[in-house]
Amino acid sequence: MGKWREIAARRLPRLMSRFWRRRAAFWGGAVGVGLASVLFAKAADGGETLFREIRAQGSLWPLLITPLGFVLCAWAAFRLFPGSQGSGIPQAIAARELPRGLARRRLLSLRLCAGKVALTVLALICGASVGREGPTVQLGAGIMLQVSRLRGLQNERGLILAGSAAGIAAAFNAPLAGVVFAIEEMSRSFEAKTNGLVLTTVIIGGLVSLGVMGNYTYFGVTSATVTGWRDWGLTVFCGVAGGFLGGAFSRWLLGLMGWARGLIAANPRRRLLYPLACGGLVALMGLLSGGESFGAGYAIARAAVEGAAPPWFYWPAKFVATLATAASGIPGGIFAPSLSVGAGFGAWAAQMGGAGASLGAVLGMAGYFAGVVQAPMTAFVIIVEMTGNTGAMIPVMVAAMLGMGVSRLVCRRPLYHEMAHAFLRAAAAEPIGSRPAPPPE
Repeated sequence: MGKWREIAARRLPRLMSRFWRRRAAFWGGAVGVGLASVLFAKAADGGETLFREIRAQGSLWPLLITPLGFVLCAWAAFRLFPGSQGSGIPQAIAARELPRGLARRRLLSLRLCAGKVALTVLALICGASVGREGPTVQLGAGIMLQVSRLRGLQNERGLILAGSAAGIAAAFNAPLAGVVFAIEEMSRSFEAKTNGLVLTTVIIGGLVSLGVMGNYTYFGVTSATVTGWRDWGLTVFCGVAGGFLGGAFSRWLLGLMGWARGLIAANPRRRLLYPLACGGLVALMGLLSGGESFGAGYAIARAAVEGAAPPWFYWPAKFVATLATAASGIPGGIFAPSLSVGAGFGAWAAQMGGAGASLGAVLGMAGYFAGVVQAPMTAFVIIVEMTGNTGAMIPVMVAAMLGMGVSRLVCRRPLYHEMAHAFLRAAAAEPIGSRPAPPPE
């Protein structure tokens, strides 16, 4: 008995010290996700402000700056930061599916995440229709994966999931949306062993965001609710039509990306000509819309939610600009631009039907965004939480469910997961010798 007491007295402090070091590293990583998300948000806002200042010097400047900026971003993403292209959410999904090893670390390396952030800000300076929310997911996942490597934490998949959720929560100031996003979009299930990681990381990251940015609703506040049959008709229309448009966006985007891969493979010189053409189309849409379709579209969506409907031509121009930007291969997300398209579409539909623009914007966001990502729970939770409108929760749910259902008739493959398959195929195509045998998860 005395021998076991002696062993326990010698080993227990060491075990407790290791336990608290790992906990401190985990908490520090969560704080890091919150701080990085806030700094990224400020940099992205600064990028959009700088582009507006450039446009103020002459309305034709985007015809030069936007296409050349697309070329620079596409070149840097290919040469300097391979794997940084697109949203960032597919990379995080793919990393969770890969075994522990070089391929997973490559997709979520801190160098790659830093390049992703820098190129997304550069894209906003050039007027690209991108958002920061998807890149924030990759950034959060990369930070938490780095923490797991430094301190020997075993549950890498859970930490990637937790970092992704905290990234969404900090980007939108929407902690509940971060949790639901992790369940529905990132993992398609909720494992008991990861729920504590996700919740703790979201809480800590959210507290950091609140401490720096304050408490706010991302798209403003609205109390618009469904009050009669006309409003219910608007709900159904936004769900069905928004889902069709969202599904068409996903289908066309996947088709364009596949076509572009074949185009570039046939002639590598087209690698720069293709983003140049995409940037030219984005610049043209911006000029035709009076500059409204440039950038993330946050200000337009917020104004629509608060009752100021954008012009009828806004949402078609924003739809085309976002499609061209996403298909070009430059880094940047589609969360905020998609929500902005939905808000513009819903506000236009409400005006056509004699309803309030604010209600239409909320319902349009739900239907269209659920159609793009085919994740209705994430869609309605994000929208309700970001507008503070719990009174319209049931109509928003209906629009999101209709949007997802109609979208699946148009595009059977969920957008983010189909994009993630491209990264998984690339990892599988690597020579066996370059992939060390992974240890157990």
